Amino acid sequence: MSLFASVRALGSWGDPEQLSHGTVYRHDGRTVDLLLINELHIHADYIDAAHESATGSKVDEVLVLSRHVSASKIPALTLHAIGVPGEAPHGEPGQAGGIKGRIVPPSPRFGALFRTMSALAVDRGLDDEYDLTLETTHHGPTLTKPTLYIEIGSTSDQWGDERAARVWADALSACLGLSGGNQVGTWQGHGDVMIGLGGGHYAPRHRAVISQTDVWVGHLLANYALAFDEPTVEEELPGGLWKHAVTVAIEATRFAFPGGSVFAHLDRKSFKGWQRQSLASLLFTLDVPIRRGKQIP
Repeated sequence: MSLFASVRALGSWGDPEQLSHGTVYRHDGRTVDLLLINELHIHADYIDAAHESATGSKVDEVLVLSRHVSASKIPALTLHAIGVPGEAPHGEPGQAGGIKGRIVPPSPRFGALFRTMSALAVDRGLDDEYDLTLETTHHGPTLTKPTLYIEIGSTSDQWGDERAARVWADALSACLGLSGGNQVGTWQGHGDVMIGLGGGHYAPRHRAVISQTDVWVGHLLANYALAFDEPTVEEELPGGLWKHAVTVAIEATRFAFPGGSVFAHLDRKSFKGWQRQSLASLLFTLDVPIRRGKQIP
């Protein structure tokens, strides 16, 4: 059973409506719409605006139900924010959708969804088969509303696994209150919000912090999105795409968490000393403090 089908199987969805941008199912108890589109999702730019125009509904956030693919073929339950901040030239189409240099605000439910999914998967014994993980920000589409990708991977064997799909469906139900309970992960206008900088695509050091705390989570950028030029004596800060990537990640995170206190967590060992110092200097100018894991409640 697919993830989409598992969410529908939760019940309380109305009859399908065929609209210009896709098939829409409206939830009977919550202001939540389930949208099925025909086009490839990573190229569905501004589908949030199209949905608002076609339905008259206000879109506050977008959660994309997707299949995860990886070269390792490791079974995984994963989620991530989107955008392509580390690609250039800026303004051109990204290699996997989106627009190079642009980033989409992350859904404030990032941390809550990850922790809820992980707890359900462990309780049901799936952690022996699946990597319960998250990913750094990557790929399109380009949207304006806070967005997350919710994924099952990494091959067709897992895409049809009803147990995995049900874990994610139940996590979404819990966080969105689809079964009548209170929503989880709704931003209340205050709190500490972490952005993660450095490390690999699956961000193990940032993931450990998110797993062990109740911190709110913004964008996570891997080293491949933080390209540094070699420093020169003349430059106050080294050139490269890293400055733009960090700046837009902070701006998008602040947009998603208005009133929040944004701080940075660095995978320190993934950077050279001069890179860490450059990041610290830029973050200081952007009024973003750096915290180590033990400093995060």
